[in-house]
Amino acid sequence: MIIGTGIDLVEVVRITSSFAKFGDRFLGRILVPNEIAYCLAHKHPGPFIAARFAAKEAVVKAFGTGIGAELGWLDMEVGRKVTGEPFIILLGKGRDLFAARGARQLHLSLTHTENYAAACAILEN
Repeated sequence: MIIGTGIDLVEVVRITSSFAKFGDRFLGRILVPNEIAYCLAHKHPGPFIAARFAAKEAVVKAFGTGIGAELGWLDMEVGRKVTGEPFIILLGKGRDLFAARGARQLHLSLTHTENYAAACAILEN
């Protein structure tokens, strides 16, 4: 049974501008080290950063919390399977909230273009 769904759409230019203005400080607030390394390995990291931003927004919407005291930016990480399929790794409060909700699965889908990044998350029990 589905517990919650979340979707988010981000303008890549907005994320790229924040990165240009605040640099590593911005990245360190929203991404964990593995995500930062993955994004910065690309010639144009903006769409990849934006996709992870959208993913985390979609996940908190699926949990019904928003970013805040119950679930923060660094309580989750977007991982990639060998096939390239994205998945969420819950950390800290994310892991706790997953258990408290009686969840068994968290699905994630990402997409991005030069201008937009989008994510969809489905939380199941």
